[in-house]
Amino acid sequence: MQDTQLFTWTALLTIGGASLLTFYIVQYTKILVDRVLRKWRVPTDVYAVAVAWVVLLAAQFAIGTEADWRTYFLAFANAFLVAAAAGQIQNKSIHPPGGDAHDERT
Repeated sequence: MQDTQLFTWTALLTIGGASLLTFYIVQYTKILVDRVLRKWRVPTDVYAVAVAWVVLLAAQFAIGTEADWRTYFLAFANAFLVAAAAGQIQNKSIHPPGGDAHDERT
């Protein structure tokens, strides 16, 4: 495969790639999930961990990793890190550095 892809399976195994894709999936689907699961309010953080877990598992299986309990457990543990990084991406998109009214440079 050529390097013309923005996301590759290998890139999705990195915290940067997985967190960016998690951020986009959560941003584009959270309102829909809230509407479908009206009775059960799923917190965004929990939803982001679930999305990150799916992204990491898909990337692992795409590169040929065997499906055993270790794969699922490590992907679940890493999903928390990826979701936290995706949360920081979201935070920085809302509050960019230097955009604060109390910035030291003003």
